[in-house]
Amino acid sequence: MADTTGGGTDTGEGAGEGVVRLRKASWKYVGPGIVVAATGVGAGDLVATLIAGSKFGYTLLWAAIIGCLVKISLAEATGRWHLATGRTLFEGWRSLGQWTTYYFAIYVVVWGFVYGATAMSSSALPLVALFPDGPSLKTWAVLCGVLGLAFVWFNRYAVFEKVMTVVIGMKFLIVVYVAIRVAPDLGNAFAGLAPALPDGSLLYTLGLIGGVGGTITMAAYGYWVNSKGWTDISWLKVMRLDNRVAYVTTGIFVVAMMIIGAELLHSTNIALTSGDRGLIDLGKVLEDKFGAVTANLFLIGFFATSFGALMGVWHGVSLMFADFVERIQRERGASGKSSGGASGETSDGEDMVAEVAAGKREKSVPFRAYLLWLTFPPMGLLFLDQPFGLVIAYGVLGAFFMPFLALTLLWLLNSSRTPKQWRNGMLSNVMLAGAGLLFLILCVQQVRDLPW
Repeated sequence: MADTTGGGTDTGEGAGEGVVRLRKASWKYVGPGIVVAATGVGAGDLVATLIAGSKFGYTLLWAAIIGCLVKISLAEATGRWHLATGRTLFEGWRSLGQWTTYYFAIYVVVWGFVYGATAMSSSALPLVALFPDGPSLKTWAVLCGVLGLAFVWFNRYAVFEKVMTVVIGMKFLIVVYVAIRVAPDLGNAFAGLAPALPDGSLLYTLGLIGGVGGTITMAAYGYWVNSKGWTDISWLKVMRLDNRVAYVTTGIFVVAMMIIGAELLHSTNIALTSGDRGLIDLGKVLEDKFGAVTANLFLIGFFATSFGALMGVWHGVSLMFADFVERIQRERGASGKSSGGASGETSDGEDMVAEVAAGKREKSVPFRAYLLWLTFPPMGLLFLDQPFGLVIAYGVLGAFFMPFLALTLLWLLNSSRTPKQWRNGMLSNVMLAGAGLLFLILCVQQVRDLPW
């Protein structure tokens, strides 16, 4: 009965701690993984994959596949922490020392401010292309931000998950349809599964492995798992199936976009504009080659990708922020407890997980305050050039988040903070250590590339 696929040992019995009966994995439970897939792959990820395909054809397809395996390991570790310990990820970070609190506090404020403007602009771009005689980019961006705010404010996780399922369905069908229309060269595609590094491809390769589908939403996955009602280790098999569905879906997106880049752009030497506007360029290429219907379908998929990411961040990161505030408030209000929180707080942690599962965080003042922070202050950046210092701070904090996540999970899941039978196995340790090293390399490169 052992299952060591992602770390820990999946057995029917806890070692000396009574029987743990794991629920049977079933497709009917899948949900949080769909949310992660809809949120984690934004327009910027699609552009990065397109550019890799346009520059190197199918040669880096293997890197995209490895990237999905890396993300499966990270998300599995996040979900396993929530289920095995009955504590949220922020509680785990808090137990490592106050430095984690300072980092997260600065990160979530600065990152949220700049990301809000980025997400709104990205959602507005395809709408401007679809309705050229309609409102301006800034107007569409404001409308998208307010719509995302209203949706998350007035709905709970169950409705949110259903809508995100529709979003992922749109993205999946449209991107795969376009990939089929461009007639992929299957021989070259299969050849791209063999690892190879063409000249000048190292950074693109690392970016494909580490970048696509890898954002703060990976940390939010555990909160969505709890919001689904999965609050203890009996849900481990279900969570693992759900997580694999998420990143297999992500892998299909990545492969489809690489096919589009290789067939439409690499073979014709067409260059894309950097950033999300590159997808507008692709829409024009599709219109010239396949007509307005295919181009408009692609723009609808572009909108679903961007707006899905917006809604996912509005919900998931707000949950994390609400947990952060609640944890600090409880520690300040409790007498005789250590600020590190490394021990003696299991029942308190379980209460907090139960509150997430009951939807209480989504009704809380901190949750809604962060929603407002993501929506209204960033609107000022839509009308102004981003301040130089803010761009630097955003870039540095963003670059450090993924190595922070990978290495703290490695620490948490190999320590006494996690019950012994659910700690990392060899495979999980190798994958998390590899992910941490990869993200550190990407972090250094991102910081070097900032406009100092």
